[in-house]
Amino acid sequence: MFGKKSSQVPYSGGSVVGSITIAWETQFKQDNVMWKVPRLIRLNDNIVVREDEIAVFFRDGKVLTYFDQPNRYALTDFNAPVVGKLLKFFSGVQQQAEVYYLQRRFLDGKFGSQEPFQFADPTFGVVNLKVFGDYRWRISDPSNFISQFVGTFNVETSQEVEDRLREQIVVLLYTVLGQMKAKGLKITDLAANLTTIEQAVLGLAPDHFRQYGVEINKIQGINISLPDEVQKAIDTRSDMSVLGVNYIQYQAGQAMVDAAKNPTGVAGAGAGIGIGLGAGAGMGYGMSGQMMSGMQQQPTKACPKCGSMVPANAAFCPNCGASMSPATIPCPKCGTQVPVGTKFCPNCGNNMSQPATKKCPSCGTEVSSNAKFCPNCGKQL
Repeated sequence: MFGKKSSQVPYSGGSVVGSITIAWETQFKQDNVMWKVPRLIRLNDNIVVREDEIAVFFRDGKVLTYFDQPNRYALTDFNAPVVGKLLKFFSGVQQQAEVYYLQRRFLDGKFGSQEPFQFADPTFGVVNLKVFGDYRWRISDPSNFISQFVGTFNVETSQEVEDRLREQIVVLLYTVLGQMKAKGLKITDLAANLTTIEQAVLGLAPDHFRQYGVEINKIQGINISLPDEVQKAIDTRSDMSVLGVNYIQYQAGQAMVDAAKNPTGVAGAGAGIGIGLGAGAGMGYGMSGQMMSGMQQQPTKACPKCGSMVPANAAFCPNCGASMSPATIPCPKCGTQVPVGTKFCPNCGNNMSQPATKKCPSCGTEVSSNAKFCPNCGKQL
């Protein structure tokens, strides 16, 4: 039925009553990776396949066959081997095969995390990270692609496919961050290791995406954003390192810089003298007593890392920069203590809210509890 190729030039319109020529018109492709023909296949239909396309025939959760060579296929040859894979029919009985068109070329997409990755840093405590970036991908195995996305996930639109891919790339990125964290990566090291992180994610991609019939060709432009208060604390630590001062001295110098911006009063004159003598570092010691007495008038609590008494509402210790730690629970996979409400373990990348699974009654494969078909054997669940 589908094995005979027509030598005529592809065209739109019908030649036999009830039959049509099916083609995915270029003007409707744009960035769409998949298009489902909005009718079942009938006798004498023609399927037009171009160089950048694959036509996949699908029924009951299984791929029947696909064509990846450009041509026009006339559905009239009853002796073709593929007819045994399709629902046999007599004259006038409609077939039950569906057709999906797939793009062969590479497509560009963007990914971003909806939920933050909670990174446990030895200095700043647990920090919520947001990740963004670009990726390039294409369909490498039409059978697996259709079976997974259409059969298992019940996905039929390009937007749904891309949403699923974005989620999986973020999971891989979180896994890489967890592995690098276990090897000593710190928050302050992220900016210098973005290229390493991109290559690590790309290295994990083949094994992860092969089951979906997808090839990830490039991961680039990764951006890892920090909360404003953490970024400010990192900037402060950097400035302190350059100036060779501690936190109290740095704050005293900043106070005098601010005072110098006021052109009136004795404070401005004094601040100007201090700045001239070295950015206020010398006068910092004289002001530290006043600053500490001001802090003592507020409710305080001890820093869990260095023991310094800091304001009760402080998010970070002004002496060592440590976070005032929230309540934690152990990761069920590696035992690392992580904050309550964490989505992924910052040490091993384990999904803390992994959905329930069930076993396929045919082959025993573990699949998601909401899967309709087994991704291993194709059996309906």
